[in-house]
Amino acid sequence: MSRYSTDGDAARVRSRARRPVRTAAAVTAAAAGLVLGLGSPAPAAGVQAGAQGGAQGGGAGTPVVTRAGLDPALVAGRGAAVDFAEQEAENASTNGTVIGPDRTAYTLPSEASGRTAVRLKPGEHVEFTLPRAANALTVRYSIPDAPRGGGITAPLDVSVDGRHRSTMTLTSQYSWLYNQYPFSNDPQADLLHPDWWITECGCVPAATTPTPVVDKPFRPSHFYDEQRLLLGKRYEAGDTVRLTAPRGSAAAWTVIDLLDTQLVAAPHIELRAANVLAFGADPTGRRDAGDAFDRAIAYAKKRHLKVYLPPGTYQVNRHIVVDDVTIVGAGNWYTVVKGHQVTLDTPAPDGSVHTGVGFYGKDAADGGSHDVHLSGFAVEGDVRERVDTDQVNAIGGALSDSTIDGLYLHHTKVGMWFDGPMTRLRITRNVIADQIADGLNFHTGVTDSTVSDTFVRNSGDDGLAMWSEKTGNARNVFSHNTVQTPVLANGIALYGGTDNKVTGNLIADPIREGSAIQVGSRFGAEPFGGHLWITDNTTVRSGPFELNWKIGLGAIWFYALERDIDADIQVTGDHFLDNTYNAVMLVSDFPVKDKYAIRGVHFKDIRVDGTGTSVLSARSAGSASFENVDARNVGAVGINNCGSFNFPPTGSEFAVQDLGGNDGGGATGAWMASWELPNTITCDDRPPVVAPPAPTPWP
Repeated sequence: MSRYSTDGDAARVRSRARRPVRTAAAVTAAAAGLVLGLGSPAPAAGVQAGAQGGAQGGGAGTPVVTRAGLDPALVAGRGAAVDFAEQEAENASTNGTVIGPDRTAYTLPSEASGRTAVRLKPGEHVEFTLPRAANALTVRYSIPDAPRGGGITAPLDVSVDGRHRSTMTLTSQYSWLYNQYPFSNDPQADLLHPDWWITECGCVPAATTPTPVVDKPFRPSHFYDEQRLLLGKRYEAGDTVRLTAPRGSAAAWTVIDLLDTQLVAAPHIELRAANVLAFGADPTGRRDAGDAFDRAIAYAKKRHLKVYLPPGTYQVNRHIVVDDVTIVGAGNWYTVVKGHQVTLDTPAPDGSVHTGVGFYGKDAADGGSHDVHLSGFAVEGDVRERVDTDQVNAIGGALSDSTIDGLYLHHTKVGMWFDGPMTRLRITRNVIADQIADGLNFHTGVTDSTVSDTFVRNSGDDGLAMWSEKTGNARNVFSHNTVQTPVLANGIALYGGTDNKVTGNLIADPIREGSAIQVGSRFGAEPFGGHLWITDNTTVRSGPFELNWKIGLGAIWFYALERDIDADIQVTGDHFLDNTYNAVMLVSDFPVKDKYAIRGVHFKDIRVDGTGTSVLSARSAGSASFENVDARNVGAVGINNCGSFNFPPTGSEFAVQDLGGNDGGGATGAWMASWELPNTITCDDRPPVVAPPAPTPWP
């Protein structure tokens, strides 16, 4: 039986706006785990799947719209209501090469939406058919790093109906991280922490003789970036968009993951407002506009006006401090606030060694900010390395009685990081992409706040998180958001708190050291209290292989590391689709397995469509109840019950309560069979994996 520990808890770093260090703690090495690539996403109607590794596509005139790589019918009513149509490159017409499917970390297809993409050599193309009218597009892509890191640039030709032509300049300057936490931009760097355990050798390199040699580059990841383009005119459904890697490109290959297309409305105009142009802001981006923004804000506050950011690119290289002010842009496609990362002469009191563009409320210790309303603009940062002490987030500080709506946040450390106590913040209709760390984090004493219809893609840590460090969060809601391809950690993570709710979300393709949804007593969080509702969410291609523990996780996993988890937790109406390993996991860290338990978790009205292994993996003491949990295409025993690994003659330390209506199963029969109840030891530490079929509509 494995004796496992988690990543990074012994080495956690604490500071305002920091993320926990994620490293491998000392563990007892176990047999190598199975690393695998599992089945491709279900093609939507009209798609003809091609041979893996060869040319493939739905063909011109056959637009295939997906959501998180799925037929939209499978996720109806869940996830963010976005104004773009997603089309996966593997469903388009191409003379390039389909790569994937693959769920093995540190590979290009594993980080692609749907775990599959298209690789183009110079001269090759991929062509999409517009499913509806559009005048703007977003390309998610990857190109190689420079040999010594730091990125390259390369062109991508864009043509619409073979007539309109423009060239995008792709870059890998914001992708390609390597090595151990907090990662490196240098592909040839030696181990950052040779005194940490690594799974590659099952050892601590500095304490091992002879010293093991690791392959370089070590653990490459964070491969993808995205870029947006306004086409200048409206094109109609049926028109074709061709993306071509031109001959002579500096990039040996260009991987296209997907294309988002949309019809962007005309710029918003705010007539009765403090226009930043009147205060000296340069809309060309050549001169710094930070001071002009400050002047406009001061004027607007005195006269009770909004601040208006008309179309343009505004250079801002520091924080704009906001309090009791409304800032409105022309729309996030037209108004861009863009800045360089600036190295400070001396570290700031909070430990920051850099600053950069961002809109920040005042510190909670200074009373925080109130009545701040931000809408209709983009924030483009310049963050290329992860420094946890840095305050280089797009939105930060403490904002109470405030709203954030319709922003596009790109290339900062965290899209939105809030340090409470603070209350009544409403976040709606935002896009957060290509962050070095989290997408959004409610950190410390955030209450009565909501995040809805927000789309997060390619975060370098948790997509959406509530972290109750030292002071608990309470009565917050994450509702109808989409989180795709978090490279590290979880789609949605809850660390302590009281009476919080996660409902109607869509989470897809977590890559490593996390899964779709986590409920964790870790990172110094206050205990869970009252109720926690996790309702009507859908996860897909989740439950990945945990590289440090060498076991499979669950699409939703409960992790007792620093205390018991024993609040009233209701998991109701959720759908767990195409799970790489398990749908559900309850686990305590091995050194504390006899100290902490997980109780009070209730599963009801759940659908599980496809598991590589089990519906439930129990690796903790405690209990859970199940009612109307329907499962199909289950690859191993329905309940893999290891309890606390003491294996007493009375049965497992974890008990399963059958409340009725639990139906279906798979390779080994009914997933919840009478012989498994209430606490039969069925422990198989690493069961064989049976790749499930692609999800299909439920009868």
